[in-house]
Amino acid sequence: MKVLITGGLGFIGSNFIRHMINKYPEYDLINFDKMTYAGNPENLKDIEDNKRYNFVKGDIADSALIEKTIQDFKIEAIINFAAETHVDRSIENPGEFINTDVYGTHVLLEAVKKFKISKFLQISTDEVYGDIEPGHFSKEGDTLRPSSPYSASKAGGDLQVMAFRRTYDLPVLITRCTNNYGPYQYPEKILPLFITNIIEDKKVPVYGQGDQIRDWIHVDDHCQAVDLVFHKGQIGEVYNVGANQDPEVSNLELTKMTLDHLGKGEEMIEYVKDRLGHDVRYAVDCSKIKELGWKKEINLEEGLESTIKWYQSNKDWWKKLKSGEYLAYYKRQYSDR
Repeated sequence: MKVLITGGLGFIGSNFIRHMINKYPEYDLINFDKMTYAGNPENLKDIEDNKRYNFVKGDIADSALIEKTIQDFKIEAIINFAAETHVDRSIENPGEFINTDVYGTHVLLEAVKKFKISKFLQISTDEVYGDIEPGHFSKEGDTLRPSSPYSASKAGGDLQVMAFRRTYDLPVLITRCTNNYGPYQYPEKILPLFITNIIEDKKVPVYGQGDQIRDWIHVDDHCQAVDLVFHKGQIGEVYNVGANQDPEVSNLELTKMTLDHLGKGEEMIEYVKDRLGHDVRYAVDCSKIKELGWKKEINLEEGLESTIKWYQSNKDWWKKLKSGEYLAYYKRQYSDR
């Protein structure tokens, strides 16, 4: 099978491509990526010469290039990881998120319709459900109540997918995953940011009082879930994916766990002004995907330890990222608060 994977140079996409290349020798994977600041060719340097892997530089909002790629490689299925993803950046510049996450998804769906692609899997987020009350777990059929420009753009993409299913009977699926962590994550997100800051003996900026609840899932577990939904999910359905930590872990608790693993104390915490419109809690009901046979394999303590070791062992990968535009962004987000 020839599978087009969009956004495959990013954190989750690159881990997924590596997973698929290693597991399915009968698949050819075509990675279509815009190569924005978070799309890093070094994420897949170990497989770039693999004969079953091809790369195309492009924007999913470019319909002509999408169509050419589908025709040139005789694409049979599409998995859409391509997205602008960082909430803080969406608050600064919502337009970029709408263009990629909404319009880009629309372009892909039009191509699925035109070329009769056999399957389209949209990779979404639990953030489309919005702020969730304690004790409640979002189900796939719940109303979408996004809070940030990022989550609203992802919800817009999801709604496009479901509308194309209803109107054109397209073979679509959606996964909505909780917060990922693991190797190759760009160091603007909380865990790689905190891990690399601590390694550099810099303080870690915690929003507000750090009482926000997130459900942390290792990227390898997420890749297994996407793989399963792609192969066994029911067309037209949405599947939540999460680790369902019990007890739940606040951002402050996660910060303290990270500090402890790296032999540092709470003096490294710097509390900063909270994010605009910051959701307090995300949590999803994963019964549906568990019925397909999926379960998480990596607990948070184990995954956090292995992730920290990866960043300790791959300083050359992340040090070059924490320069230039990154430093200007970091100053805007944290130093100026």
